[in-house]
Amino acid sequence: MAPSPESWTLPWRGLGLSSNLSAADQPHPYRMLDEEPELFDFVEYSAPLSIAETKKHASLFPEMFRRLKEVPVLFHPVHLNLYGPVLEPEQDLSDLDAHARTVGSAWVGNDVGWWHSGGQPFPGYLYVSPQLTNEGLQDCASHALHVQAMLSMPLALENPAVFARRGDMHVLEFMGRLQARTGLPLLLDLGHLFSYQLASELPLDAGFDHFPFERVIEIHIAGGVVTRRWNRRFYVDDHTQPVREELFQILEYVLPRCTSLRALTFEGDGHPPEVARLALHRLRSLVPRGNREPLRLTPVQAVPPPLGNMSRPWELFDLGYGARRAVVADDVEGSIAETDFRLAVVAEQLDKDFPISRLILAGTREGLLEFTMSTEFRELFEGSGRSFGHAFLDYARRRLREQPEVGAAAAAALSFETFLPTLMQRTVVPPKAGEVGLAEEVRVGTFPADLSELVYSARAVRRHLTGRAWANGMVELSALETLTQVARRTVSRPWRFAVRRKRGGGMEVYTAPPLLSEVLRMLTNGPVLEKDVAPPLLTEAMGRGLVRRG
Repeated sequence: MAPSPESWTLPWRGLGLSSNLSAADQPHPYRMLDEEPELFDFVEYSAPLSIAETKKHASLFPEMFRRLKEVPVLFHPVHLNLYGPVLEPEQDLSDLDAHARTVGSAWVGNDVGWWHSGGQPFPGYLYVSPQLTNEGLQDCASHALHVQAMLSMPLALENPAVFARRGDMHVLEFMGRLQARTGLPLLLDLGHLFSYQLASELPLDAGFDHFPFERVIEIHIAGGVVTRRWNRRFYVDDHTQPVREELFQILEYVLPRCTSLRALTFEGDGHPPEVARLALHRLRSLVPRGNREPLRLTPVQAVPPPLGNMSRPWELFDLGYGARRAVVADDVEGSIAETDFRLAVVAEQLDKDFPISRLILAGTREGLLEFTMSTEFRELFEGSGRSFGHAFLDYARRRLREQPEVGAAAAAALSFETFLPTLMQRTVVPPKAGEVGLAEEVRVGTFPADLSELVYSARAVRRHLTGRAWANGMVELSALETLTQVARRTVSRPWRFAVRRKRGGGMEVYTAPPLLSEVLRMLTNGPVLEKDVAPPLLTEAMGRGLVRRG
């Protein structure tokens, strides 16, 4: 347990940009600062609780750590449960505290939600929000005070994103009561607030009158999308999207009220630097560069209430993933919208590793629901030790056994997609000067069934359905039956292909005509002299990004 200080002194941080600390992601915060040093003042980053795990996966961590004196950071873990059926293990919270102290994070902020279970994050880190009731309030207070007891710095509580109206409190009332119960400061996320106002069909400033704005130490602003279904509108929190004008309106309204504000963070994940720069310049006009007096906070010595799970988090999980039917108290329309969004995230995750099998076995809403309602999916979050991909693989294999008519079509595709990660583990020798070799993220393999038509068809059908959907507003999923036909006429014969790891995750398969296929076969044994490859074939292979020169 961390020692309880008499008070916390929070420095002024100013305007910040968020990052996942990957050099491959946009925008690259340190390149932007090198080009324009006064563009923003700090970096807020998301990473695992353990600093050792962060160093393994965050390619920008060394640069971040080297520049700490020049560019301070705030740690926003988003791997931290502030709701859910089980409290975080003390060892994990000890890792969190050590991590935050090592990088000098003045506080740690996190959404009030249930992020992970059984060692597995929910797909896309799409957490389960608590019911806005007294029962939900007590469960969240248990989590928040349990976490704070292990931290040397304050925990800032962030209002959760909301799809459906569940409970009799406004989200600002809920957060105000949670703040009063715990004594902890608040992090106000404007997009999450907008999601509640839309879900509840309320004006932008509803609930402001009794909210403790003076307890807000940080504000988040990020991109998102507003969609209309039935007679309702819903806000989807998606940082890669443009920032809605409504959020700038809310920001200008609340900024003067947040008298304890220490930081305003633009969560610009995925924005090209030239686009992120536009938003940062606009925000800089509201938060001018320059230091301010430190803020002194006195922690409240609150006793965590017992975690009773009175708000029934597993029922909310089942509701979100379609295993429980919504009733009036759940907000039926909002619950359907939430389930559809979760299913879209599940499909996106599966398509990284199973782009063909997923279309055949779970290409429709009903098919996705069969997976999310399955025992394999539920066990994934009950400590089974499986990965998300393994859960789908177990589910798919069971489907193949139980439904032979589906199995005949999908078995070869599933076997092929299971084989690809093993293929990607093969070592590739880089070419020397005067040589050509396989590109760094490319491998060449042979499979006993010719899936070239199926690989092509999956892409063609996706493209066709997407184009039609833009015109008529609906995805005609009955057309996926084409893939079943193509899969059934797969020919058993050796098939050579190339596969490349995609930047955003997953793999892309390339088929090739015989002459180019022969070149790729040669390169599987290592680089060859450039003069030994016919120039037209080299040009084609280079154009596809499959080979590189030394």
